[in-house]
Amino acid sequence: MTTTVRTRVAIVGAGPAGLLLSHLLADAGIESVVVDQRTREQIESTIRAGILEQGTVEVLDSLGEHSRARTVGHRHDGIEMRFAGEGHRIDFPSLVGRSVWLYPQHEVLKDLIAARLAGGQDLRFGITVNGIEDAGTERPRVIATDADGQPLVIEADFVVGADGSRSVARPVVTGSAFGGYFREYPFAWFGILTEAPPSADELIYSNSPDGFALISQRSATVQRMYFQCDPDADTAAYSEAQLWEELQKRVPGTTLKEGPIFQRDVLRFRSFVAHELRKGRVAIVGDAAHTVPPTGAKGMNLAVADVILLNLALQALLLEGDERRIDDFADAARRRIWKAQHFSWWMTSMLHVTADATDFDRMRQLGELRSIVESEAGQTYLAEAYTGWPLATA
Repeated sequence: MTTTVRTRVAIVGAGPAGLLLSHLLADAGIESVVVDQRTREQIESTIRAGILEQGTVEVLDSLGEHSRARTVGHRHDGIEMRFAGEGHRIDFPSLVGRSVWLYPQHEVLKDLIAARLAGGQDLRFGITVNGIEDAGTERPRVIATDADGQPLVIEADFVVGADGSRSVARPVVTGSAFGGYFREYPFAWFGILTEAPPSADELIYSNSPDGFALISQRSATVQRMYFQCDPDADTAAYSEAQLWEELQKRVPGTTLKEGPIFQRDVLRFRSFVAHELRKGRVAIVGDAAHTVPPTGAKGMNLAVADVILLNLALQALLLEGDERRIDDFADAARRRIWKAQHFSWWMTSMLHVTADATDFDRMRQLGELRSIVESEAGQTYLAEAYTGWPLATA
């Protein structure tokens, strides 16, 4: 027997984009239903890194008592660019008056879920979405199966796909799961989690002849570190001693604090932007619409920027019957998306060493790095992009 649910906005995906959109819509008096195939435990325990732009933190402040970004997260006022054996600090507040926060994505999700449930919102886990129908009408439908295997239909005034890079909603909007601009990078990051104190107060982005390394943090006792590797690298092929040796030689001039390594993974580098972000009464946001390399720390922040625009557009559409903002949504979102794609590509190409790099390529790369760290204008551009461009406010 099919269960039919009626709501104003059906949101597929309980990630940062979907949950935040539900929260912002509720503040405006617009009800929504959020569904996700995963359990709450799976969503909250999947560990993913997170650097939050200042604008993102300010948006999360609206969660009130449920927002822990400023209390549990760590404010970072700069990063270190390391090359040729020397470190160069980029001071964000002195350049642009802004900062970033180190706050993992799964912690953001815990905050958002807690806020949604405390607000009595309709948040459903274990829901498998099989398709979206009637996108071109004023009543699109989400066709799903509930946690007990029973058919579920959600009728809405608008459907939002915030369901990640394997989005069910994307083909509805673009006509294909792969309908977009795509770039595959010839390298990946080998990531580790280690029980150790921080090796530095802020993130270190290191360019070395042996390849890139990122020295990050997770907490006072757990650290996250990456080094450039082949996309097909075997995580079991390295001993712990070999991993520390590989990391250490890529940050010359900095002595890493070592500890037991309890997690390893390989993160592939891909860029994607969907050809279309909206079709009729269905739109896609976040990783369903675009992905970026992690070098520029733009992934979750770009999803938040999408949501801010879509929230304003849906308020105009559903509360005032004004279609102008929803008609402009895709173009407005793309302006920031492509700026973020460029910044992520630029940071990636400036810091990584490709297998076919010549001596000229290497010297040119070092010249580019010096052009940034030895110029206030260059540092300001990096700081402005890294801490985040202004979000839409009205």
